Amino acid sequence: MPQASILPIRPEEEDFTRQFSASLLVPDAPAPALVSAPYGKQSDKRYNIYRNNVTVSLIEALVAIFPAVQRITGPDFFRAMARFYVRENPPLSPLLFEYGRGFPEFIDRYEYAANIPWLSDVARIECAWMDSYHAADGPELSAEALASVPPEHLGALTFRPHPATRVLSSAHPAVTIFAMNRGSGPVGPVEDRPEDGLITRADDEVTVRFLPPGGAPFLNALIDGKRLATAAAKGFEANAAFDLSGLVGEMIAAGAFSHIELENSNVEYA
Repeated sequence: MPQASILPIRPEEEDFTRQFSASLLVPDAPAPALVSAPYGKQSDKRYNIYRNNVTVSLIEALVAIFPAVQRITGPDFFRAMARFYVRENPPLSPLLFEYGRGFPEFIDRYEYAANIPWLSDVARIECAWMDSYHAADGPELSAEALASVPPEHLGALTFRPHPATRVLSSAHPAVTIFAMNRGSGPVGPVEDRPEDGLITRADDEVTVRFLPPGGAPFLNALIDGKRLATAAAKGFEANAAFDLSGLVGEMIAAGAFSHIELENSNVEYA
């Protein structure tokens, strides 16, 4: 059976694509000269319709990725903010679910959102939620695997994170605000305090869990490849009342790690 071949893009085709797309996200720019209507007339109207459709589709992609942010701000505010983001940030991938990775940083700079200081961190949680959802599959560490490790070896264990695991820290109650606004349930006042969250995917369902004080530095150390004893010290350094055994049980239940192994050895537990 003959092999399919990919033909190279000719220079004139590449130039056409470049000129056609250059002004798509610039609302006041004229249509490229190569866009024409019947009888060779230039067609600003046709190009503007296409330009508007592209902008709307990118805004809709942001609506789908950041539903909690939109609920906090309201649809009109969100769409106005999203339109400014779209104009500054053309998509770099044909996969729309990958669009908006820079949206949290844009919110940090967006002057009209300055009175909502937690908004960008809620957006970061939603980005992490999407990344976790689309992450690769992998095994989940079982409680039995951890229990099989001799007690004298526990401190030397290193943990391999599941591909879908994310940890996020905020100076604001972003996890609580995210949870209240991700659905359609009631919302209420929240005390402004720092919060950390664990985002994982178990049984094809993404979950966002609140981490107790000390939990984020502990898990981040494990994700960075530090052994359990070193990571535990990070947790107790952040919080003298850090519940090590409770959090280890929680992270196993969440499917945060794939397997464990002894440092400087070939022994692996899964």
